[in-house]
Amino acid sequence: MKTTLNDITRISTFAAIIAVLGIPGAISPFGMAVPITLQTLGVMLAGAILGWWRGAASVLVVLVLTAAGLPLLSGGRGGIGVFFVPSSGYLLGWVAGAAVVGAIVHIGATRPVWWRVALGAVVGGLLVVYAVGIPVMAAMLGLSLADATIANLVFVPGDAVKAGLTVMLTLAVWKAYPRAFVTPRREPVAAPTPATAVR
Repeated sequence: MKTTLNDITRISTFAAIIAVLGIPGAISPFGMAVPITLQTLGVMLAGAILGWWRGAASVLVVLVLTAAGLPLLSGGRGGIGVFFVPSSGYLLGWVAGAAVVGAIVHIGATRPVWWRVALGAVVGGLLVVYAVGIPVMAAMLGLSLADATIANLVFVPGDAVKAGLTVMLTLAVWKAYPRAFVTPRREPVAAPTPATAVR
């Protein structure tokens, strides 16, 4: 898979967007160990607009820079320590989540359509992230998977709103600036030569 300058620019741009969405900080409802943050919206948008591998790469850039010490997570958090707390599984889930969103929205499509973006945001942005994050949280807090899952229900309404925003923003970007998207390249069908033309 060849990476071009345009790919690097797109990946870097969305890494910056994800980081900027952490500036407002995070909310921890009822003292939950996992905070609510706008950065999940950036993860969904990265997959929906950039596709599976570029979206995942933009999230990886954020996480690598965070591990190096840059305060890129919500509330200005950074450093290797953020990967050893109950919410760390969700960070890893972001990578897989962005990839799944991108795969659902882009593979086999020539343009984003609302139902594929919605499906991608729900499956990748919610279910996949939860599937990685909840077991890690449960293990670190000594909870059963059932109890950890129930505790995470508080995040569902907010994440559903982010999924809806992902649909609206993705379609708005497509309408305003379709060049931001990388659509599948279809090989042109060659005209038949006289030797192969059907008579």
